[in-house]
Amino acid sequence: MDAVDPITLRLAIFVMAIFVGYYVVWSVTPALHTPLMAVTNAISSVIIVGALLAAAAPALTGDGASASGFASWSGAIAVILASVNIFGGFLVTQRMLAMYKKKEKPTGDGGKS
Repeated sequence: MDAVDPITLRLAIFVMAIFVGYYVVWSVTPALHTPLMAVTNAISSVIIVGALLAAAAPALTGDGASASGFASWSGAIAVILASVNIFGGFLVTQRMLAMYKKKEKPTGDGGKS
């Protein structure tokens, strides 16, 4: 009996994670959106730490310009994408919270107060 190729196994897990993530996010009620975004931002911050480690792999291993150029480039791309996710999450959270703020009522004196 042959073992399953590790790349195939990881790809299958990745595809299943995409489907689970899609159905979890789209079934969230609007009231839970802001806490979900906070958790997503926290997860993205952990991803940035791993991406920075991947981007710095040649310097950490002391190999200089060895064959880990792929790790550096993929780490740099992961840093960019996770940063966009974090900043976009903060913007969406601000907009969601702004929807619940009470609007100021006009004073009715023509703005003289």
